[in-house]
Amino acid sequence: MSDAERYERIVEAIRALEEMSWDRVILVEGRRDVTALEHLGIFGDVYTVQASGGPIRAAEYAANKKKKAVILTDWDRKGDIIASDLEVHLNALDVQYDTSVRSRLAELCRIDIKDVQSLDELVHRLAV
Repeated sequence: MSDAERYERIVEAIRALEEMSWDRVILVEGRRDVTALEHLGIFGDVYTVQASGGPIRAAEYAANKKKKAVILTDWDRKGDIIASDLEVHLNALDVQYDTSVRSRLAELCRIDIKDVQSLDELVHRLAV
């Protein structure tokens, strides 16, 4: 797949995430992830799992907000563990969640980056 094709698919995934951000909680690892999403035009309810008490608190936050969640942790080993923990705790609280955007971005970006915080830079580089 060419860089141009990858760019288009990444932008499609980001658009899907933007639409989801209107009525869902986006669960990311840290503050730099929030900044990267803002640079990409995503300003919804973004919760930083690591900075705000871990997966249990993140699941409780989504449950208290009565919103579905989007798991958008990094696609490295640590991010996989956090995503798995989030799934367990969200399931325990009957909070519906989505992992499709994370999976799509991981597949498309893995050769260049391993984390959400670098996503805005990758999109900028591929757009040129």
